[in-house]
Amino acid sequence: MSIRVVVCDDEALLREALSRLIGAAEDLEVVGLASNGQEAIEAVAKHAPDVLLMDIRMPVLDGIEATRRLVRGTPNPPRVLVLTTYDLDEYVYAALQAGASGFLLKDAPTERLRDGIRIVASGQSVLAPEATSRMIDMLRPELPTDEDRALATSLGTLTEREREVFTLVARGLSNADIAAELVISKYTVKVHVSSVLAKLGLPDRVHAVLAYSRMRGVL
Repeated sequence: MSIRVVVCDDEALLREALSRLIGAAEDLEVVGLASNGQEAIEAVAKHAPDVLLMDIRMPVLDGIEATRRLVRGTPNPPRVLVLTTYDLDEYVYAALQAGASGFLLKDAPTERLRDGIRIVASGQSVLAPEATSRMIDMLRPELPTDEDRALATSLGTLTEREREVFTLVARGLSNADIAAELVISKYTVKVHVSSVLAKLGLPDRVHAVLAYSRMRGVL
């Protein structure tokens, strides 16, 4: 059964190119196109996609507000995968907070884009490793909050290996990349990631990146 995708971008040429690249995969099907957030909401209501590929800065309704409305106000909303530029849109953080499941660069290789769609469709999160560290630096808080201190306290419950895995997850590495970095199996990485998320009270990898960015202010 194909993964149903709606592509939303205000640039017509990019929208069409993305549609062709995604639709060329046997397990992916582009069921709708949108040029702004309002059209994306309408396309979701009409086509019930599994994944919404979302640009951020668009006319009429931007991707952040559209994501917020879909995630909070739509029964069984699609998973939202944000597309950003290499210079890292300053609004990506807001989009993640609004409920997006991750982000990729607009110039990501075709197979990474397709894999990203598959990953978020499965209920997981995906992050662009080239931009994740820059996002963390950009979001580093000036002053720690009570929530930051609570997260830092929770960090003390992690084992040394779990701390290593947490740091690599925060850098945007996939399980396979972490396994290669630490010379352990992908299954072991999966176990460690699950443990880290549980101990820190985080729902997914995206929130792990956001939490890491906050904790750097108190570590």
